[in-house]
Amino acid sequence: MLSFVEILCGIAAKAEMIIQRVVLNSRPGKNGVPVAENFRLEESTIADAIQAGQVRVRTLYLSVDPYMRCRMNEDTGSDYLLPWQLSEVADGGGIGVVEESKHDSFAKGDFVISFNWPWQTVAILDGSLLQKLIPQLVNGRLSYFLGAAGITGLTALLGIKEKGHVAVGANQTMVVSGAAGACGSLAGQIGRLEGCSRVVGIAGTDEKCSILVQEMGFDAAINYKKGNVAEQLREFCPGGVDVYFDNVGGDISDTVISQMNQNSHIILCGQISQYNKDVPYPPPLSPDIEKIRKERNITRERFLVLNYMDKQEASVLQLCQWIQEGKLKVRETVVEGLANIGAAFQSMMSGGNIGKQIVSVSK
Repeated sequence: MLSFVEILCGIAAKAEMIIQRVVLNSRPGKNGVPVAENFRLEESTIADAIQAGQVRVRTLYLSVDPYMRCRMNEDTGSDYLLPWQLSEVADGGGIGVVEESKHDSFAKGDFVISFNWPWQTVAILDGSLLQKLIPQLVNGRLSYFLGAAGITGLTALLGIKEKGHVAVGANQTMVVSGAAGACGSLAGQIGRLEGCSRVVGIAGTDEKCSILVQEMGFDAAINYKKGNVAEQLREFCPGGVDVYFDNVGGDISDTVISQMNQNSHIILCGQISQYNKDVPYPPPLSPDIEKIRKERNITRERFLVLNYMDKQEASVLQLCQWIQEGKLKVRETVVEGLANIGAAFQSMMSGGNIGKQIVSVSK
């Protein structure tokens, strides 16, 4: 027969903490449009005690990003992205605060980040998967580490440096599609900082276009839902296009490529207009556009920021310096509450965000 002390110890060993989490409820289908109902909020439990090397964290911010659309399919079509499993917790970029640590590198109160952060209110994570954050680098705006001072900013900066061939004094014109999104809004500004003499954005509302010109320093912005995009491009880029930061693909990109100069460069960041279609990535160009690309010797190479992680530290410091100096303006669209992450994802995929889409889980 167990003693009273043994019974108490057994209860303590099995003690659990109730948390909330978001799981993949259903798949939209390879050609379907994702909706909030593809995700489900539920109660779950985690162990009350942590093991050696582990850290218990409270989630502060989660990131929702276009690439996650691929993770909703059974096959992501990518060798570096794993699909989310039905009724299993989703994950992505996240930031939290350490509540308890049994890892030498972290102490209670530290702010940490992971790119495989589970969509739940509290989590127990392997300390080796976490990085400690220095809030002062982003003027205390921790969520910036998921955007402008994180993978999003790195994608914009390294894409321009590695694939844009931007040179100071070369009088280059850059066009950015999806220009009011997380990556596009940074790319246009970075293009100017790196030496482009003219930067033109393409976005989907008058409000977005106004923000690009008045806040972000773009020379001009085109609302692709109004008027003739080709005519406006010719007006705003009279010397043609030298660098195209492509976030969208599809018809808009065809229009831009048609006006690109000899020996110009496409930075192939994303193809959000194609993400709900069962096509290869990057999607092939139409025969007419591919002919133009070849005749004008336009480079169009897939860019994957993960291939340039040796340049991560220096690049993040550069981004943080620009933020601190006010040279890089940052916009976020913040949704409050883990319960609303599905709606935030749906909105982001349909252009509802300006700048980075963030979900604030706790304060």
